Amino acid sequence: MLGKKTDPKELKEALFWERKNAWDHIPDPQMKHLENYMREYRSFLDLAKTERESVETAVEMLEKAGFSNIRTTKDTGKIYYNHHDRALAVFRQGKAPIQKDLRIIVAHVDSPRLDLKQYPLYEDEELAMLKTHYYGGIKKYQWVSRPMALHGVIAFPDGTVDSIVIGEAEDDPVFTVSDLLPHLAKKAQMGKKADEFIPAEKLNILFGGRPFTDDKEVKDRVKLHVLSLLNEAYGITEDDFISADLEIVPAGKARDVGLDRALIGAYGQDDRVCAFSALRAVTDTDDPDVSSLILLLDKEEIGSEGASGANTWIAELVLGYILARHGLDQSGVVRRLLANAQCLSADVNAAVHPDWKEVHELRNAAYINGGLTLSKFTGVRGKGGSNEAPAEYVAQLRDLFDRNNIVWRVAELGKTDEGGGGTIAKFMSYYCMKVIDAGVGVLDMHSPFEITSKADIWMMYRAFGAFLKS
Repeated sequence: MLGKKTDPKELKEALFWERKNAWDHIPDPQMKHLENYMREYRSFLDLAKTERESVETAVEMLEKAGFSNIRTTKDTGKIYYNHHDRALAVFRQGKAPIQKDLRIIVAHVDSPRLDLKQYPLYEDEELAMLKTHYYGGIKKYQWVSRPMALHGVIAFPDGTVDSIVIGEAEDDPVFTVSDLLPHLAKKAQMGKKADEFIPAEKLNILFGGRPFTDDKEVKDRVKLHVLSLLNEAYGITEDDFISADLEIVPAGKARDVGLDRALIGAYGQDDRVCAFSALRAVTDTDDPDVSSLILLLDKEEIGSEGASGANTWIAELVLGYILARHGLDQSGVVRRLLANAQCLSADVNAAVHPDWKEVHELRNAAYINGGLTLSKFTGVRGKGGSNEAPAEYVAQLRDLFDRNNIVWRVAELGKTDEGGGGTIAKFMSYYCMKVIDAGVGVLDMHSPFEITSKADIWMMYRAFGAFLKS
């Protein structure tokens, strides 16, 4: 109770909630640490443009911080589990017994992109082209007429697996989806809906244009040329595309955005901004009271299906390894441990765009510079396909974040009937644990160049650290 207040200004200040700008709550001594953090985050984005690269980069970070591979160590204090090179689990033991309490942060490391088809390479009008199949929810028109890079792996029948990255080095060639010029687009494009004027089967990559030989009797001379270059550099034949995971992603580095450098622009911040913050939180937390589990998973953008997605029993698998080393009966303990766990489903939300406010219910929306964003529920139209966090869990997090001077707000994903979306939260709630979505607001989500606020990222990192330590 607040007691009697007769001054309306004092009473309003005590009773009303007011929107905060996160920059106003970052002390000057933290600013240097913030900028160092952002440099490391931009570097992570540059190195981790695919789910495989994210896992590889994360493992390097973890090993530098003293974490060991669960398959090669007897240690149980700081360990990680690499799942098919596409998902990663990280465990940090706290001072309390493992079966007493557990903090979980789960994020995803896949992002919308263009995947190469199994037979991608063809020649048409003496140009070498690659067929693609887009992955995740994209606006197809955003992926044309821009520099693209090729990332991925090729698995050969002899068991070797080679990585390939073309388009990121300064002197590398880049690729592109070539668009139609406006002079000829009136009937072919301009009269069509936005989701129709770039058909999926026209998202084809311009891959080469020079013949291998001047002998015009040889068919597909340009295709032969690019295949010969791939074979020379990587030992690839056309058959090898069948056993390859090759992705087309935007070329180029993460950049500061704005004259004041307040923002970061880059591909794949949904959801690597949360994945990086979770990694840094678990490696930077000293002497945590409770144990923590970080899950960086794949396939969220297509429903979390597949062997490396959240709709699996990876949490049980990893905790089973750990509990066995503690001499605990796995069959009963694992599920009780998960049911009693507290979880942050670390995923981003849609920040209000100044030019497109009408798709948001502004009182309950995420904002750039609004700090950490909690989403009590997600889903679509009537909360369909959603987890919803209980009031008691929200209250507990309110207290935790306020005590640690973290700026945060609660937001929905757009107006009730405007759209919406799902996250990993509902799959974690299958274990009967308390789960809530927590992340940052993003502009241009699912585009090749997503925008986040440095102040929001900093608040999220600090919030994750407080959550894992308590």
